[in-house]
Amino acid sequence: MSEVLNTANIRLSASAARQIKVIMEAEGAHYLRVSVIGGGCSGFSYKFDLEQDAQADDLKLERDGATVLIDPMSIDFLKDSEIDYVDELIGAAFKIHNPNATAACGCGTSFAI
Repeated sequence: MSEVLNTANIRLSASAARQIKVIMEAEGAHYLRVSVIGGGCSGFSYKFDLEQDAQADDLKLERDGATVLIDPMSIDFLKDSEIDYVDELIGAAFKIHNPNATAACGCGTSFAI
């Protein structure tokens, strides 16, 4: 399986890598897939899925034993972004810090470009 080079400069934070490892071990999955789909209150939404297998054209982000897959169509939307995991008073969740987003909804899973 070939690995797409990360020319889009998408990063995975240490806290996200730790949480991904916890989830993967608990669920018996190998990867977390992050994708961008149409829809949501701001135009696009982030989607998170557990995967057993990677596709040949997936971008693979690896850090501290955790691996995130990103499909080629989503790479352009996520360019220069950081995938993070935050544990705040209002709850814990994966959060995408996306400099390309011109607007976002309150929940942080929907954005516009």
